[in-house]
Amino acid sequence: MSEKHENLKKVRELIDLMKENDLVEIELSDGDHKIHLKRPQPMMMQVPMPSGQPAAAPAPPPAAGQKPQAEMAFPEESGLTEIRSPIVGTFYAASNPEADPYVKPGDKVTPETVVCIVEAMKVMNEIKAETAGTVVEVLVKDGQSVEYGQTLFKVRP
Repeated sequence: MSEKHENLKKVRELIDLMKENDLVEIELSDGDHKIHLKRPQPMMMQVPMPSGQPAAAPAPPPAAGQKPQAEMAFPEESGLTEIRSPIVGTFYAASNPEADPYVKPGDKVTPETVVCIVEAMKVMNEIKAETAGTVVEVLVKDGQSVEYGQTLFKVRP
């Protein structure tokens, strides 16, 4: 095997290692040889809102050392509060396929009530209501992909 082919094989192994461990950047040095690999960051896409619904402004990133809010609630003109997805991922209404949904229309929630799970990059993120009231509407289906800022639930305070 040629040295060039062997080097290419090592680079591919490093790329696989980065993917498996969800690494964004890696740098290795061995004597005079040095390799620096960096994966591109995923871009956030803005999803057009259905007609008649105002577009939401994205929330500012959390300050260094500050825990990001798990959920953001925004008041609507109709007096309902929206529970929106804080991340891009897959919506799950229950902890497993056989379990009852965390919440359904008519259920009362508190700011600490877990309302769903959004899976992002193989991590299950519990989403809390962060508002108190009664669930009026669930806007997404189990297993559906959701975008950052997408309204998941409507709650009457």
